[in-house]
Amino acid sequence: MSPFSIALAAIAAAGALVPHQSAAHGPSHGAPATQVETPFGRTGDPRRVTRTVEIRMSDDMRFTPAQLTVRAGETVRLRVRNAGRVMHELVLGTQEELDAHAELMRKHPGMEHDEPYMAHVAPGARGEIVWQFTRAGELHYGCLVPGHFEAGMRGRISVLAREEPRR
Repeated sequence: MSPFSIALAAIAAAGALVPHQSAAHGPSHGAPATQVETPFGRTGDPRRVTRTVEIRMSDDMRFTPAQLTVRAGETVRLRVRNAGRVMHELVLGTQEELDAHAELMRKHPGMEHDEPYMAHVAPGARGEIVWQFTRAGELHYGCLVPGHFEAGMRGRISVLAREEPRR
């Protein structure tokens, strides 16, 4: 077994021990069951959503809109609609994390994963992510289905400091 295979097995085993937060991909009526903390934010409480942003995904390998602006501390519901005929997803992260994850997906296209900062959306369906953006800076989102990210299916989120006005 290669070191890479061992690392993947360890990640899979660790993931099996953590309860998954399915509310990130569908409607929720209460607080999230599992709180996930990342460098780019945390699982949002649906009761504290300050606004909902509609994002369209399409087979032209684009998100509409491809740029968002939020405030640090804001909890946003990202409602994604797949207007295409193939599976798409929206994954939040830093550029480095998305690049690394996209590379892993190219090597293991059947790899399953379900995190609260991801929405996998079947053709013609909808999904959502409720996320609290905790730090000012630049974040990104992308579709990591093999080939989609490379074809330009990505977007950018500007997270403004609390005192800056939202554009």
